[in-house]
Amino acid sequence: MSRALDLLRFDANGLIPAVVQEARTSEVLMVAWMNAEAVERTLATRLAHFWSRSRQALWRKGETSGHRQHVEAVYADCDGDTLLVLAHQEGVACHTGSRTCFFARLDAPPDAQGSRPAASDAGPGILDVVERVIQSRRAAPREGSYVSGLLAGGDPRIAQKVGEEAAEVMVAALAEGPERLVAEVADLWFHTLVLMGARGLSARHVFAELRRRHWPAIESPSRAAAAAPED
Repeated sequence: MSRALDLLRFDANGLIPAVVQEARTSEVLMVAWMNAEAVERTLATRLAHFWSRSRQALWRKGETSGHRQHVEAVYADCDGDTLLVLAHQEGVACHTGSRTCFFARLDAPPDAQGSRPAASDAGPGILDVVERVIQSRRAAPREGSYVSGLLAGGDPRIAQKVGEEAAEVMVAALAEGPERLVAEVADLWFHTLVLMGARGLSARHVFAELRRRHWPAIESPSRAAAAAPED
């Protein structure tokens, strides 16, 4: 048994609850159970594993749906009897097809628009929302969809649009006001996300690269000496 497991307090059935949270947006995705083997496999593979109480079997999240959870960190609470799993979710977390299992609000006011919890709309949160749409169109093209049309054109068409949007950013920067600059940068980011999504990549990969450049000694000690410092 690993030292990490020595910190945990499993219940009488050898289980511990695990709250899974999207690492980029802090969105709570789901709650499941882990036994000792699930914890060890999660830590070893960096893919979330759980214990199914109904099937009495170990399972890896996404093993049939493809909606895997790439684990960034695992924390135990102060009592050691609950886990917090920070992960990057591929696709959706809930078996109903919803992004998160927590979509049925019980205390919604009468005039509330739907019962879905509000997700962060700042920083990487909105990138995550856009990427989900892109991956949805990639998996199931929709007639009349702009994203589906771009993806159908392949890398050359998408790359062309990225180039066009980059040129429009330069024009806005040199000859237009701040609102136009913001709008054109948003267009550039959007089309770049489509290009990356077509390759199976996401903003998460860019975040990781920026982090590696900013903290080279932490990300890759062997490469730190050769890495140029970035202000």
